[in-house]
Parts: sequence; C-alpha cells; structure tokens
Amino acid sequence: MIILITTLVIAIVSILVGAGLVFTSKKFYVEVDPRQTLVRECLPGNNCGACGYAGCDALAGEIAMGNAPVNACPVGGNPVAAKIAEVMGTEAGEPVDRKIAFVRCKGSCEVTHNQGNYVGLHDCRSAALSGVNVTDCDYGCLGFGSCESVCPEQAIKVVNGVAVVNRMRCVGCGLCAKTCPRGLIEMIPEKKRVAVQCSNKDRGPDVKKVCSAGCIGCTLCVRQCENDAIHVAENLAHVDYDACIQCGKCVEKCPAKVITPPAGTGA
Repeated sequence: MIILITTLVIAIVSILVGAGLVFTSKKFYVEVDPRQTLVRECLPGNNCGACGYAGCDALAGEIAMGNAPVNACPVGGNPVAAKIAEVMGTEAGEPVDRKIAFVRCKGSCEVTHNQGNYVGLHDCRSAALSGVNVTDCDYGCLGFGSCESVCPEQAIKVVNGVAVVNRMRCVGCGLCAKTCPRGLIEMIPEKKRVAVQCSNKDRGPDVKKVCSAGCIGCTLCVRQCENDAIHVAENLAHVDYDACIQCGKCVEKCPAKVITPPAGTGA
C-alpha cells in the first residue's frame, strides 16, 4: 500500500510540474525571428567576441534586428558576410579586410638577456601586475603564454621566450591581443606582411643594451619609403598599413632587421 501511495504521489507531482512547465513556456514565450536562426547557422561559431558582441548567438540576434551589419564577423570574413546578406535580403557591403595577429616583439632568448629564473604563476597578466620583468627589456614579451591559453585555434605559441603567430591558423578573433598585458599584439590586415616587430620606445643606444633585435629609431626606413607609409614616433617605427604597398625598401634598409619582409610569415 505504501508503494502504491508513493507511486501515485510521484505521478501526480510529475503531472503538475509538467503542466506548470507547459503553462510557463507558453506564458513567457518570446517569438524569435526565423532569420536569427539562419544567420546563426552562417556564423563560424567561435564565440570569440571579436565582433563586439557576446558570442555568435548575440551577433545573430543583432544582425536579424538590423542593429549590426551583415559583415560584422571578422572571423568569417567576406564568405560569411555574403551568406548572411542572402539571408537578410541585402548587400554584403564593402569587402572585409580580414586581420590577423602580429606580435610586436622579436626578443627571443638569443637577442635579449634573461634576468633570472622566474618562480611563480606562469601568467603574463599576473607577472605584469606584480612588476616582474623576465628580460632586460621593459617592453618585451613576458613569454608566459597568456595569449596562447586563450587562442581557440592554437595559432599562437611561445617559442624561445617570445610569442609567435601561425598566420595559417590565425582566424583574427583578437583574443590574444586583448589578453596581452603589455599590448604587444596588434591586429594587422592579413595581406600586409611589412610590420615593425618591436615595441621598445627607448632611445637607440638604450635599446641595444637590452636587445640586439630592437628598433633604434634611426629613421632610415622613413627615408626609404616613397609612399609616406612608415614613421618614427617615440623612438619607434610604425607602419601605416593603408599607405604601405609592400615594396620592401624599408625592410632592406633596416639595420636592426626588425621589419618583417613582404614574403615572410611574420611573428
């Protein structure tokens, strides 16, 4: 008798709970634009947040409501933008110049000096907050791999003390750039190969004391460029990617060899 009563009570409770769930789902049902689902199927699903929204679901909703452009996904690029435009019945707009990560540091173990063996949490953000400096360069890569740990595509690795990007694997999500506490990683146009692989803003002689591969701010690159695409500010060369035509003259004249060549893989 006890077993029968218990079974009956469980059955009644289950029916009441089920009825309550059905009532609640109908009462609070929010109609979803069918285009949102179709747009979400077009997106790559990285959920990286590089678009400025909290993942692909959020972006799909904003695109469906007309609050975000169809080419808002930097990872998917033009092919994804074209698919979404077809769903939304609009034009894809201007082609997206896809970007990839570039590490503005060349300070490997061969060219800079190690201050000692670090004992502690191997995280660049923690090391930066605690004032730890692994090498003599105050601007260089800390090399603890915080960027590596957040990359969904395993496109960035710490090699010989400095982060290196695999251009073939990088999807341009920008998570590594957001994570680097020293701001050494920038997102550059995928088609551009000429970039300055240094972030040291000290004067030339001081740079050479801590890193043999650092930019010395000599301005030779500036004088070689016929398109006004490279400038020196705060003792450090910077490339204007919009103006650069990839001629490689600055690469040839750089005495520190800190500017990557047009045909190189970058770092």
